[in-house]
Amino acid sequence: MRNKQKGFSLIELLIVVAIILIIAAIAIPNLLRSKIAANQASAVASLRTLNTSSALFYTNYNVYPTSITNMGTAASVTSTSADLIDSVLATGTKSGYTFVWAAGGTTGGYTITAIPVSASTGTVNYFTDQSLVIRSNATGVANVNSLPIGN
Repeated sequence: MRNKQKGFSLIELLIVVAIILIIAAIAIPNLLRSKIAANQASAVASLRTLNTSSALFYTNYNVYPTSITNMGTAASVTSTSADLIDSVLATGTKSGYTFVWAAGGTTGGYTITAIPVSASTGTVNYFTDQSLVIRSNATGVANVNSLPIGN
């Protein structure tokens, strides 16, 4: 009489691995799209924060900040370190986006562009200025002529 061995055959294990690979092939692209959407939402929220902080900076010092770092965290609050935004955003890069600040000071305005670090972190470019309107462009760098978000 033969002993009946317990366990799985090689064919059964290969079928299970194939099923897992099929599920992974379906799930991974969705996960990447979700990450991109989260990064883009974070970029818009960061632009809103920068707009609000810029308006508050202008109210306190009667000029717009000359760089994002002027609104960063500090032990003592001054016009070069106003403690209005978190230290991560003050670096100019957050959640896969780079924030580029232009003008400020006595120019009477500022512009901020949010550019994805790579295609895997975001697909839309954003722009805002002292008008507080956030604009987007999916085909190139956003500017004052781009469509406002939500349109």
